[in-house]
Amino acid sequence: MSTRWERLLDQKPVPLQQHLLDEAARVLLGELGRWPLPVEEIDPRTGGRVADLLGPDSPRPSPAVFPAALRLVRWELGRDHEAYDEYMRNRRYQETGIPDGERPALLLVSRWVLEQLLSGAPGIRRLPGSRALVGVVDRLERGLGAGIVQG
Repeated sequence: MSTRWERLLDQKPVPLQQHLLDEAARVLLGELGRWPLPVEEIDPRTGGRVADLLGPDSPRPSPAVFPAALRLVRWELGRDHEAYDEYMRNRRYQETGIPDGERPALLLVSRWVLEQLLSGAPGIRRLPGSRALVGVVDRLERGLGAGIVQG
């Protein structure tokens, strides 16, 4: 039987970029697990509709909102504007159980995640290129699938 130090030495080293992707996803999953999302400021003229979603007593969106929001983020990062527009215009989110009333929450979550990725949230600013950002989205999707973010 090996000692814990021998097991540690036998482990395959994790490349730095993979570690950064994992850590960024872990931090974002933690934030997505709490509601409301942490937002520093809202312009009342343009963000009035989402301000109600960020109040301390605002209800958490249904679980279907989070994977759908990540789909939107993936399309934004890939600049697949046609897919994004078709999905929203034809209300394809309803096919996943998201009612029209939760459309603002869907947009808020997708914009929040995208903003975190593009603004260089902790650990993310060191990631090179949009392919790495899509790697964070992959990990977020796996975390959601594993039930890490729950209401």
